[in-house]
Amino acid sequence: MVNHEDLIKNSWNEWSDTWYVGYRTDEVISKIIAHPESAFHHTTYSIIKKAFPNMEGKRICVPSSGDNHAVFAFCLMGAKVTSCDISEKQLEYSSNIARKHRWDIEFICDDTMKLSQIKSEEYDLVYTSNGVHVWINDVNSMYHNIHRILKSNGSYIMFDIHPFMRPFGTSPTEKIHVVKPYDLTGPFGEVPTYKWRIQDIMNAMISSGLNVKHIEEMYAEDSRFWVDESKEEEDKRSQEELDSLCNWKSNPLAALPQWLSIYATK
Repeated sequence: MVNHEDLIKNSWNEWSDTWYVGYRTDEVISKIIAHPESAFHHTTYSIIKKAFPNMEGKRICVPSSGDNHAVFAFCLMGAKVTSCDISEKQLEYSSNIARKHRWDIEFICDDTMKLSQIKSEEYDLVYTSNGVHVWINDVNSMYHNIHRILKSNGSYIMFDIHPFMRPFGTSPTEKIHVVKPYDLTGPFGEVPTYKWRIQDIMNAMISSGLNVKHIEEMYAEDSRFWVDESKEEEDKRSQEELDSLCNWKSNPLAALPQWLSIYATK
């Protein structure tokens, strides 16, 4: 019987060859090279810059690195970066990009809940980006190991979908409907995902020994948040209709924060 971790790994290896290709185009990578800060939500980037005004020589680990956009950006800012992901394919494609541009990045295939190949007290910053927590079935283990690999006084910064978005279907063309109670956390689906609450994330951080310093709840900056990426080319709405998706009077879900960033220290 395939366990959850293997099922997720196999799925991501498959997706790396299919719909995820769009995250690795020359156009996308060129934008990051020209503007590394574009790899982050501007509010999250302001938190990063306040914590680290100068990235030069800082050791940064990015668990569940996914598209590796943040990894590339940190490298371009002068940091020494370790990219960790459970998917060998994601790492393979990203290491090819790094090799092409002669970026000195360490790639390690590892589970974010274990980080078994990462030594303790190695990093100045651990950063997790959008879409990490949904694949984590044990947030306490994840944060325990993030705390473990941080240096004394090291920092952790996260950016992810706000848990308030999880109970609702996100199609703004349909009447708002609840798809789950807020406190039902999963697993959901054939490839298991988890919809953690704010208390689950915060309590896991606190239990690990991290000290929460600052929290930001952010809104979608444009309509792309509300558009299904896999059907974006099929979307026939006008620009005016797309712009209205960020207006809570026409799209009530826009009244809720869509993003969450948390800054904590060891």
